[in-house]
Amino acid sequence: MHLMRHPDRLVVARLAAGEEPTWDVFGGAFSSITRTADETSIMCDAHLVPADVRQEGPYIPFEVAGPLDFELVGVMHDLLTPVVAGRISILAMSTYDTDWVLVPEARADDAATLWRKHGFVVTPTSLSGWRPDPQEGS
Repeated sequence: MHLMRHPDRLVVARLAAGEEPTWDVFGGAFSSITRTADETSIMCDAHLVPADVRQEGPYIPFEVAGPLDFELVGVMHDLLTPVVAGRISILAMSTYDTDWVLVPEARADDAATLWRKHGFVVTPTSLSGWRPDPQEGS
């Protein structure tokens, strides 16, 4: 499996149920808004979120090279096994095309090392540009 490490620093912000963000959530390269009956959660570039908004992070995003077939089984299990063994807390999310793992910035290098030791290819990339060839080594 090939993971692409993005340079972005992301945070997860929390708003009250039904509350809308007052900042440009989509001003960065990565964003996601999730609403439930209890909260509104926003993942976006750290520099966009006002200091007075409750937030956690920063996180470094790792993208699974995709697109992934919806019928694939065990992708998250395979991704999480090495980082669980390394006692690294993560946030996971999926988009239509692929899966993402957000790792606390302070542990991103550790996670990349563990994934490589378990046979994953981990390469740097940018959300807005170049995508490495999945056949290239780490």
